[in-house]
Amino acid sequence: MSGSPSLWTQLPQSSRAPCDRYKHACCSYHGHVYVLGGRESSSLRDFWKYSVAFNKWTQINCTCDAAPEELEEHSMVAHEGFLYVFGGMLDSSYTRSTSALWVFDIMKQKWVLCQGKTSSPKVPSNRKGHSAVVLGSTMLVYGGFVDIRGSSQDFWALDFDTMSWSLLNSSQHDSAGPGPRHSHSAVVYQSCMYLYGGLKGLREQKDLWRWNSCSFTWTCMKNMSGPPRLIGHSAALYNDHMLVFGGGQSVDCPQSSLWSYSFTSHTWTQVASLPGSTAPTKIHHCSTGLGPSYRVPSTTCSMSPLQQGRARPFQNRCYPAPQSSPGLGGDIELETFSTSSSTLDLSTETEEDLMTLSCLSFENKAFRKQWSCTEEELMVEEEEDGDISLHLPDQLLVLGGRPCVRHQLISVWQMTLTHS
Repeated sequence: MSGSPSLWTQLPQSSRAPCDRYKHACCSYHGHVYVLGGRESSSLRDFWKYSVAFNKWTQINCTCDAAPEELEEHSMVAHEGFLYVFGGMLDSSYTRSTSALWVFDIMKQKWVLCQGKTSSPKVPSNRKGHSAVVLGSTMLVYGGFVDIRGSSQDFWALDFDTMSWSLLNSSQHDSAGPGPRHSHSAVVYQSCMYLYGGLKGLREQKDLWRWNSCSFTWTCMKNMSGPPRLIGHSAALYNDHMLVFGGGQSVDCPQSSLWSYSFTSHTWTQVASLPGSTAPTKIHHCSTGLGPSYRVPSTTCSMSPLQQGRARPFQNRCYPAPQSSPGLGGDIELETFSTSSSTLDLSTETEEDLMTLSCLSFENKAFRKQWSCTEEELMVEEEEDGDISLHLPDQLLVLGGRPCVRHQLISVWQMTLTHS
């Protein structure tokens, strides 16, 4: 994707949409984007589902006993039909005795009580500004801001099959990794997790770290060029690149830069915008990728120490058959759920055509077949055919973030990479 410019388009929203916000969480699953909580003038508890194909928002109940309360700087990932939300509770004496993990059943569209191993000797405490990614059937959580302790360097793994937590870093290896930090970003590529930037103590960082799930070791990826020191930015996997967008050194100085890190050449490139296309300046926003190029490929590495049981804590038809061998042999998932690598060629399109593309009316037989029906018919077809995002074009959505406008609808920007 070297030299590929980006096209930015702000998508208009109907009156039935969430308010603008920041410090929220989002992730995509099967062509829908889920947005939870965050801040406007105060903390928010609302939960929304966005249909990318129909540009339509639906509010989901978030008031039952199994649902979270107001959350800020939390994380949300998707795995095999469930959303997993962690952290972000407002600090109080109540949070010290309450689990900071919630689970949403996507098929049933309701929050469910966590089950599984309740006798784990250790579980992570509530935190904010941490990162969470999915590697196989494990959620990896790094760092975060923990109450009066400040930035943490805790590195936790949640086994989705048993719902048991494991602390990955030990005292003898505390100095071998990124160290205490929050407001950073992370993605998964092959068998590794990559972590960038954030606040370490009171100082913003610009370092890139790689954690190998096969050797359980950290490596600092030294490179003189690359993004500046950033907090409150977002990251997504695009083929064999990591895209880092926005953020800044403070909430008063949000950036609009888009950077790309190549996992093959180990180099950074700043991605330019097409003439007349201006990226928004955002910090503490969310981004999520949809389309073939944003799917995370599989890994063959095993994290067998974390996979001690195969019992499913949740039972529904979203789960596939169990794998024949333990470990991380399944798909790696982050905040993007589509298929593997192809790219959309926009270089020959006119400005009018690109605007049409940004509204998702693509001239594609599979795409037309999928979307030439009502939303209700589409839901039935999704159940029969699987992931509807297989037919979506490549796009990165940026939702909310500061600066935001009170009592206005959430901002949604679409970024598409062009190819010559």
